[in-house]
Amino acid sequence: MNEGLRRRIGEAWAFRTRVEREAAFRFARLGRAIRALDAESPVADMMERAAHDEERHVGLCAALAESYGRPATEPAPDAPLAPSELGPREAVLYEVVAACCITETESVATVTSLLAARAEPRVRDVLHEIARDEVTHSRMGWAHLSREAPRGVAFLGRWIPIMLAGTVPPDFFAAAGADPDAEELLRHGLLPQAQKQEVFAETLRTVVFPGLEQFGVDSGPARAWLAAHLSPPQSP
Repeated sequence: MNEGLRRRIGEAWAFRTRVEREAAFRFARLGRAIRALDAESPVADMMERAAHDEERHVGLCAALAESYGRPATEPAPDAPLAPSELGPREAVLYEVVAACCITETESVATVTSLLAARAEPRVRDVLHEIARDEVTHSRMGWAHLSREAPRGVAFLGRWIPIMLAGTVPPDFFAAAGADPDAEELLRHGLLPQAQKQEVFAETLRTVVFPGLEQFGVDSGPARAWLAAHLSPPQSP
């Protein structure tokens, strides 16, 4: 493996380490918030367990990052993601949907795609453990949305595009041709950019959008956001 590719893979695992630590902080905070709002909700305990899962993932991802010569960077300070105009209950729901129904559901799809490839044994072991936990993390988001649905969750429709934009970097939808390192990337736990885009879009269309619609959340604005980002730019 050349040094440039090794650095690319190491940086990806270092980034994952940071994301997992940020998720641990977020789930611990959301668990406390849900318990304060709804003492009977089983989701509070699920969030607490998820926070411990993510801390375990931090160790796994950090070890891989270091094996590629890239130590993990410090996570961003934990802070609520919801718009300030939302009330406390709506803000918690917003953040749970963004973190679990969208981000964790997308993560499950990504890891599943990676497991379908021929990953290195040590990478495959880490992916298996992450996949097992993140299926549960996704489900706890849908469980919270279901519990809140009788109170009215339709307000989320206008906010889903903002949540989606927050899950991907600004250049995520840039044109991506064939990657000459695709096979090596898959072996070391990374999806080539074109495949990332495909997995992201397909998961939204087949899982996230239908799931939101089941609870009366209009997916129209989010579908329009996705279509706009997948469309090639128009010539002037």
